[in-house]
Amino acid sequence: MDKLRFIISMAILALTFPVVSMAEEATPQEQFTYRPAVNGTLRTRWEMETGSGESRFQVRNARLSVKGKIAPVIDYFFNTDLCDRGKIKILDAWGRLQLANGLAIQAGQFRMPFGVDPFRGPDAYYFANRSFIGKQVCNVRAVGAKLTYTLPKVPLTFEVGAFNPTSISDHDSWNKSMAYAGKVVYRLGNVKIEAGAQTLSPDSVRVNLLEGCVSWSAGRWIVEGEYMNKHYTNSAHATCHAWNLFADYHFPVKLGFMNRMSVQCRYDGLMDHSSGVCDSETRLLYTTDPARNRVTLGSTLSYVHNNLHADIRVNYEKNFFHSGVQEPKGEGDKVVVELVIRF
Repeated sequence: MDKLRFIISMAILALTFPVVSMAEEATPQEQFTYRPAVNGTLRTRWEMETGSGESRFQVRNARLSVKGKIAPVIDYFFNTDLCDRGKIKILDAWGRLQLANGLAIQAGQFRMPFGVDPFRGPDAYYFANRSFIGKQVCNVRAVGAKLTYTLPKVPLTFEVGAFNPTSISDHDSWNKSMAYAGKVVYRLGNVKIEAGAQTLSPDSVRVNLLEGCVSWSAGRWIVEGEYMNKHYTNSAHATCHAWNLFADYHFPVKLGFMNRMSVQCRYDGLMDHSSGVCDSETRLLYTTDPARNRVTLGSTLSYVHNNLHADIRVNYEKNFFHSGVQEPKGEGDKVVVELVIRF
C-alpha cells in the first residue's frame, strides 16, 4: 500500500509541478525546467498454448516513468511497473551528473551496462515475448554506479560500473565482493557494434558473461544479431551459450486510423541455463531453463503520432526443445495477441 501511495503521489507531482527556469541572464543553452516528463506503457495480452489449448489474459506491464533535467548537468529517472502480471515493482531510480564534456556518472538502481536486447523496455519491444538473452540469461537490475564516456570526435562510447551483488529488493546487506559490468559501443554509419563483459555472484558461485552484438538499421529495416556466453566458475554448471537473431520491416498503411504496419522474424535459443542461485538443500546449481531453439513470426499494426504509439501485435512462437528435455508448462508453442499503448 505504501508503494501505491508513493506512485500516485509521484504521478500527481509530475502533472502539477510548475515550470521553474534559471535566472533571466542565463543563456538559452543553460536554461532548464523543473517540470518532469511523464511516459507510460500499457501492455495487455491474450495468449494460448497450441498444444494444450489453454489460454489466459494478462496485464503484462503498466509502466509509469518520470524523468527530468533540473540543471544543465543534472538529470534523473524513476520507473515503476504498476502491474507486472498483478505485481507492483519499482524498477529504476537514478540520478546522473555530467562531470565534463562526454563524461557522466550515474548512481542508483538501474540495469547493469551489459547487453543490447536486455536494455529494451516494453515500449521498444519488437516481439510480444523477450528473447532468451533478454529474459532468462541477462535480466539484471542492480544498485550501484557507473561512468559513461563518449569520445569527442569518434562515435565510441564506454560504460563501466560497480554494483551490489544482492537483489534490488535488498539494499541493506554488506558485501565483501561486488558485481561489475562494462560495455563499449561503436557506431559506423547504419551499423552499431557492441561488446561487453559482466561478472556477478547471485549466490555462492561467481558467474562471468561475455557478449557481442551487431545491429544494422536503414530506412524501414532493422537487422540484429547478438550472442552471449555465460560461464559458471569451478565448473558449477555447464557454460550457457545464447543467441538472438531478428529482422523487422515496417511500412506505411491506411487502415482506419492505423498508419503503420510491420512484420518481424526471430530465431533465438540457449543451451541449458542456470540463474546462478543454488538449490536450498544441496547448495548446487541446477538448470532453471532447459536448452531449446525458437522461431517467432509476428506482425504489428500501429497508430503512430509523435511519441504516441498504439500497437496491435500478433506473434506465433514455435519451440524446439533438445532431445530428452521435458517441455515446461507454459513454455510450449503459443499464439500471443497484444494491445500496447505507449505515450
